[in-house]
Amino acid sequence: MIAQIRPSELAQWLTHARQHGEPVVLDVREPHELQLASVKAEGFTLRTIPMGVIPPRLSELDPQQPIACLCHHGGRSMQVASFLQSRGFEHVANIAGGIHAWSAEVDPSIARY
Repeated sequence: MIAQIRPSELAQWLTHARQHGEPVVLDVREPHELQLASVKAEGFTLRTIPMGVIPPRLSELDPQQPIACLCHHGGRSMQVASFLQSRGFEHVANIAGGIHAWSAEVDPSIARY
């Protein structure tokens, strides 16, 4: 089962996740979406790999690191989180509501689209 965390709960998840290594927020949106809105890496490493190229770029991710997946509303990131888990990644979460919820719950300066 993939953990579902709201953006407002991310700080708590990061604290817990640190016992497994440096946490990563994996933004799986497309480059044009990143230009519209992006999060600031505060307390985590931010990686951006579009969903469609995760399989060929899987070796760029460490299966031991905790990874929280992010997209626009949470659907694509959930698919990526499930894919990672099926490939042996043990500490995976989905950021429910995506960057849209992040803007509403954490940082209203992030544009909604």
